[in-house]
Amino acid sequence: MNYSLERLITERQNERTRDIDRVSTVRMLELMNDEDQLIAAAVRKTIPEIGKAVDLIVARFRLGGRLFYVGAGTSGRLGILDASECPPTFGTDPGLVQGIIAGGDTAIRTAVEGAEDNEALGAEDIERCHVGANDVVVGIAASGRTPYVIGAMKHAKAAGAAVVCVCNNPNTAMGRHADVAIEAVVGPEAVLGSTRLKAGTAQKMILNMLTTTSFIQMGKVYGNLMVDMQATNVKLVNRAKQMIRMATGAPEDEVERAFHATSGHVKTATVMIATNSPYEQATTLLEQSHGFVREAIDNGLAQKRS
Repeated sequence: MNYSLERLITERQNERTRDIDRVSTVRMLELMNDEDQLIAAAVRKTIPEIGKAVDLIVARFRLGGRLFYVGAGTSGRLGILDASECPPTFGTDPGLVQGIIAGGDTAIRTAVEGAEDNEALGAEDIERCHVGANDVVVGIAASGRTPYVIGAMKHAKAAGAAVVCVCNNPNTAMGRHADVAIEAVVGPEAVLGSTRLKAGTAQKMILNMLTTTSFIQMGKVYGNLMVDMQATNVKLVNRAKQMIRMATGAPEDEVERAFHATSGHVKTATVMIATNSPYEQATTLLEQSHGFVREAIDNGLAQKRS
């Protein structure tokens, strides 16, 4: 692989911040924030590709498949972050969305030198996870050419998995190995080489979009309410009750009764109240609607009218 950096947009010197070391603290922050303003527009341009990736993910989820994020350094950590937040946010099994980083768990906190340069290691990590035809693998790298990630993508594709890449340069090597290439070109960084800045922010935005829109389509959201959340602490218990109250308009005492009757399961409590049904019937309605709250409520109300 040619490691010449000057061709990469993410490795070019930013003319707007060339003198950032010579200005006041406030001006430094303004210059960084000016660069940040460019990120959302760059991500917006990639929405058609993000949409295609979401369609792949949802289709594989419905077949019982999984989503894997694969990256090195900042990109790997961002994948792990998004994956780790899916269970509490959407009530998913921890194995459904997984983050894999070059160098293993040690690399989450401490750089593992040389791991990202090892294409075979990427393939081995995918093999270890038994990735197959029902799965989706998303390779993440600002440069778009990290050997470890390419190795993972190539092995995943050979196994029949759908393959996506998230990069911050155009026409990347990773893109050539992907079914869908999401290349959000955010331009040179405020500090040359620090792709944890604009590139990393763009990557986080895209990963948020991939999982959130996928799980909306999997019935994890009612309206814009996070109704499949896990109430695992005091704050989240209060949030869960708020979700039920906002979804149904019920008074606080009715929300409390439904919350406790369902052991804090927001979806079931919502269907109970909205359809005036006992716990067992609300559970059945949700099962029949494959977990979609709106469909469960509509079916429950239709049954009462018939």
